[in-house]
Amino acid sequence: MNRRDFNFLALATGSLAVLPAFAQDYPAKPIRMIIPSTPGGGTDFTGRQIATKLSEMNGWSVVPDNRPGAGTALGLAEAARARPDGYELVIAQSDNVSLIPLLMKVAYDPVKDLTPVALCAVTPLVILINENSPYKTLADLIKAAKAQPGKLTYGTSGTGGGVHIAMELLQLTAGARMQHVPYKGSTPALADLVGGHLNFAGSSISSAAGLIHSGKVRALAVTSAKRNASLPDVPAVAESGYKDFNAVSFYGVMGPAGIPAPIVARLNADINRILQRPDVKTAFQAQGFDAGGGTPEEFAALIRSEIQKSRDIIKTAGIKVE
Repeated sequence: MNRRDFNFLALATGSLAVLPAFAQDYPAKPIRMIIPSTPGGGTDFTGRQIATKLSEMNGWSVVPDNRPGAGTALGLAEAARARPDGYELVIAQSDNVSLIPLLMKVAYDPVKDLTPVALCAVTPLVILINENSPYKTLADLIKAAKAQPGKLTYGTSGTGGGVHIAMELLQLTAGARMQHVPYKGSTPALADLVGGHLNFAGSSISSAAGLIHSGKVRALAVTSAKRNASLPDVPAVAESGYKDFNAVSFYGVMGPAGIPAPIVARLNADINRILQRPDVKTAFQAQGFDAGGGTPEEFAALIRSEIQKSRDIIKTAGIKVE
């Protein structure tokens, strides 16, 4: 056991020793893990991994419950209204925490109404071109965009989503302008890229993995600060001369505001233990994810930082959701 794992375990053990009577027997009934998406995709994958491993490790009953709607905001709103007793948890991710609340009216404040429990995974987005594209590198693409401001088209899964924000950050960083073409999901955007109707596209790695491995699209760069283990030959944007560029999506467990601190500490310690398991790391890597970890306070700090970063990009780029 490394020092960080020991600290997490010690924190949980010490906290449980002083739990009031109602919390010493936690959990005394099934825990619901709200997954604010349809089955499939990164949010569902993360929720089911954590729910399954918590059940296996502790003998608990942790029940995944898909609650899609409102661009993944519905599930968070439901969690925010729940009793803060640790029996209603939710998978939060970048869009429903740091983007949607800035672009439309939602029934929760991600900072005031929810408790960060544990960061589970982070993943970059990937910049893709058609297999027959003349652009060989990200530098080639940026050069062409600067030579033809507003002419090159790129597709994303929708206006105001994580991919759109990342592409806007790239344009602001590189000093180039491209034409955004929003779609209702990544599948139609990638279909049009394969069909030659877009100059490039942004996507999650998990959504594009099949097309990348089949050779129908080529990955120019990932948007994290360093390369991703699932695409080791694909450079990070920072390697193309844009030092410190970093635009990633995150997934984590949250609950309603007011969950007793000892319960948060126990859940955090257990989830961190899960994320250190080799089988879990391998499963996450297959999705293009890096396993997360850390304290609830560190997760809260990440959320606040990402909200401010998104607010700045949205304002500068003038992004609005119709």
